[in-house]
Amino acid sequence: MTADQLKALIAAHLPCEHLAVDGDGRHWYAVVVSTEFEGKRAIARHQRVYATLGDKMKTDEVHALSIKAFTPAEWAAQPR
Repeated sequence: MTADQLKALIAAHLPCEHLAVDGDGRHWYAVVVSTEFEGKRAIARHQRVYATLGDKMKTDEVHALSIKAFTPAEWAAQPR
């Protein structure tokens, strides 16, 4: 699994205003910004992202994924 493949997989199943994926092939870090996160708690947001991966987590194609999930308003308020 490459960063581009993981990014494409998430983007294919979740509308994202911003999506960044980085990692070493086993441990991944994703920043996901989506309107689908509106009104959802962090655990529900993470579950939604994990759902885009299907069995990839279960088969160890994606060993670990650290997620920072934001609504567009939360993302706009982030210091950069």
